[in-house]
Amino acid sequence: MGEIVHLQVGQCGNQIGEKFWEIISEEHGIDPTGSYHGDSPHQLDKINVYYNEATGSRYVPRAVLVDLEPGSLNSVRSGPFGEIFRPDNFVCGQGGAGSNWAKGHYTAGAELVDSVMDVVRREAESCNCLQGFQLTHSLGGGTGSGMGTLLIGKIREEYPKCMKCTFSIFPSLQSATLEPYNATLSVHQLLKNTHETFCIDNKALYDICFRTLKLPTPTYSDLNHLVSNTMSGVTTCLRFPGQHNVDLHKLAVNLVPFERMHFFIPGFAPLTSRDVQPYCALTVRELIRQIFDARNMMASCDPRHGRYFAVAAIFRGCVSTSEVDMGMLDVQNRYRINFVDWVPKNMKTAVCDIPPRGLEMAATFIGNNTAIKELFKRISEQFTAMFRQKAYLHWYTGEGMDEMEFTEAENNVNNLVSEYQRFQDATADV
Repeated sequence: MGEIVHLQVGQCGNQIGEKFWEIISEEHGIDPTGSYHGDSPHQLDKINVYYNEATGSRYVPRAVLVDLEPGSLNSVRSGPFGEIFRPDNFVCGQGGAGSNWAKGHYTAGAELVDSVMDVVRREAESCNCLQGFQLTHSLGGGTGSGMGTLLIGKIREEYPKCMKCTFSIFPSLQSATLEPYNATLSVHQLLKNTHETFCIDNKALYDICFRTLKLPTPTYSDLNHLVSNTMSGVTTCLRFPGQHNVDLHKLAVNLVPFERMHFFIPGFAPLTSRDVQPYCALTVRELIRQIFDARNMMASCDPRHGRYFAVAAIFRGCVSTSEVDMGMLDVQNRYRINFVDWVPKNMKTAVCDIPPRGLEMAATFIGNNTAIKELFKRISEQFTAMFRQKAYLHWYTGEGMDEMEFTEAENNVNNLVSEYQRFQDATADV
């Protein structure tokens, strides 16, 4: 199995990345110093996908940690797993991006990008068979959106044949004024530079915390835990042996029918409140019910308003493959209308025997559904409302951006929404 280089950019990207490494290190039996204390030989079978082995059997994450201000990186360094990362893989500036995409993409980010690419090259060159790159970032701020998309563009230029995958946190469009601009400009870049983008947004995460987990006051730590559990599930097949395994390339081949439509809706199960948990039986059928439940999706769009091009489901724990196949077939037959009829076999399943920590079984959902257009439409409408008045534009043009780039980004996102609608309405009739 080929290796993956992981990048985490900006405050949000680093917080999610930190939690991701904490969770997968525990799953692989790696302690905060990088030493192995596991209880299963399978934990080390594919350890090289995400870790380099250093002297003295120490396992070091193949991670590049980036921010334009030192705060979030200092927080990672002083966190529970701070010592596990290679010290010279922390790359930070001193100024910050001030929630401005242009600053992260064109000025402050551009000054730092060569230093980051040096670290990326070093990590990539130490791989025997590089499979691809994954990036965690948010699209609402300045560094994760601006510098994150700058980096993914540079990586695409230098490594055109490797897979590029992002876990992108979409803004709820309620907290910062510049979010619609930052998110639209980012999607414009992700459209041409990535193969797979997992769309996660704060609104959906808060809804899961309030409605499903019944948390009265969810914290960022709760949200990050949800995201990193999903990331752990998505990457299970890359990290552990199993049946019907999928890698990043296989995932893209099965889920992306058209090059531009590589934006996925992720989900995770089981999700139940602590009060209800003792009264529920965890079965394959219950997992399948939960992953197809619109309320458990991590992007705030309703899949019932669109149609699935394809779906992938990754099951973990002691589950029967025949039970999984029957359950998934039952869903497809029952909700036939929610699947496009011109893709005959549009369900992919994988089973891994090793469950997540603290659970007997779990499932991760990855859906490519035309309803994702709701997310883009929401961002685009707010973008247009501000751009029509040229509001806040001087902050971007002051960093060297051209107004034309805003128009291009707006058109590109609107075209994407129209394409999703066209394929949603298409039928198999000749």
